Amino acid sequence: MREIVFSADDFGLTEAVNEAVERANREGCLTQASLMVAAPAAADAVRRARALPRLNVGLHLVLVDGDSLLGHAQLPRITLPDGRFSANQMALGVHYFFSPAARRELRAEIEAQFAAFAATGLVLHHVDAHKHFLLHPTIARMLIEVGQQYGLKRIRVPAEPPAVLAACGERIMLGDRVLYVWTKFLRWQARGLEVPDQVFGIKWSGHMTRERMVQLLAHLPPGRTEIYTHPATRRDAALEKLMPDYEHVAEFEALLVDHNI
Repeated sequence: MREIVFSADDFGLTEAVNEAVERANREGCLTQASLMVAAPAAADAVRRARALPRLNVGLHLVLVDGDSLLGHAQLPRITLPDGRFSANQMALGVHYFFSPAARRELRAEIEAQFAAFAATGLVLHHVDAHKHFLLHPTIARMLIEVGQQYGLKRIRVPAEPPAVLAACGERIMLGDRVLYVWTKFLRWQARGLEVPDQVFGIKWSGHMTRERMVQLLAHLPPGRTEIYTHPATRRDAALEKLMPDYEHVAEFEALLVDHNI
């Protein structure tokens, strides 16, 4: 048996993203979206989500390359002066692992983002992390500990099987295999929570077009699969700056298709 969930990341980033989530849920196959609670259009996303009973909304935890909720004054060790997290994921990861002071700020921000989601009144369906930073063992531990206080039941383990990508004609690199193996540790940390058997959208991040989605669906293994996307109805200035090479509109259009699942 196959169970397939089509999801959208970065809900709340811009109104163009929010419009795509709303339309893809009303008119297409999108059933799940992950909310950035500190993003500029978060309030607009929450307003739309309240009018979408078929949309399952979760928290898209942002701890790298995005806006913090608490700001630089409360997070001086882990944010830039403008309150954003650095885009240098490796440097942040080392800092989170080795610095007790950084970990205290990290936990405070995680708690704040969960609390902000709870304050929306939306049901917490799932949690995932921007740029899959929950693969960091310290972040995963804190996310799960804090999340369970807020009723956490599901997280995304970004396990993308290399064999399926190879069947789709992709060249598999060592990094793809290492990442897939590393996800087993996160799966162990998340024992007791619901996780998908496989997740797709990493290799083709920002480029999950209709053609690629159809190709992928033809090779899916049994089990629960999540296919995540980054849809938007148009390319606005923020998306051009943050993700200049992403095909946001093409990913939105892919979600408007009935994929016969």
